[in-house]
Amino acid sequence: MSRFFSSSGVAGEGFFRLVRGTIRIFVFRWLRLNVVGIERLQVDGKVIIAPVHRSNLDGPLIGSSSHRRVRYLAKESLFRSRVAGWSMRSLGCFPVRRGEADLDAMRVAKSMLNEGDAMLIFPEGTRQDGDDIGEIFDGTAWLSAKTGAPVVPVGIVGTYEAMPAGTKVPKRVPVFAFVGEALDPPSNREGGPAKRSDMTNWTAELKKALEDCQREARALASKSA
Repeated sequence: MSRFFSSSGVAGEGFFRLVRGTIRIFVFRWLRLNVVGIERLQVDGKVIIAPVHRSNLDGPLIGSSSHRRVRYLAKESLFRSRVAGWSMRSLGCFPVRRGEADLDAMRVAKSMLNEGDAMLIFPEGTRQDGDDIGEIFDGTAWLSAKTGAPVVPVGIVGTYEAMPAGTKVPKRVPVFAFVGEALDPPSNREGGPAKRSDMTNWTAELKKALEDCQREARALASKSA
């Protein structure tokens, strides 16, 4: 019976499908979500989905556009109560300590990817303003290199206007997303494991890919205006 009610059991799976269905039926339509390249999110096996981060809407919208239960890193405070913790885990989230290098969370993320999961990570870390891509942290490169997971960049326009920081109910603002081609994991041209310099160079490529995706998403928004 306990297995039935666990976050990974039947009850957890049912809760996940209910929430994802609600987002798809109501939130997608409310925001008139338009995702170009959505087929690049419909992949099996280990993969890292890497969107820009402008609003709390980014994760639910992009994650729910996939056919899979996508894993997320979420701040530890959201797991404090038993009910909240169960709900977050049922949705695919696992806790991470904000403001520090949470090695335990990175090990869990590595394990999940090696088991074939899809994971959504914001390479910029925290929310940014405007279309400029913020500093890209090396966690995405490290996870990709250690697991061999490809990374799918995503640009998003409209989520900040729909739900800026401090608001709880999204305004009816159209949202546009552009999903780019997957990037292969960082590699060492000489063979062997990727070095820090390889990951640094790869991170610069990821930033360029995010800039391209954001520019495409902005163009979609401009055409519909």
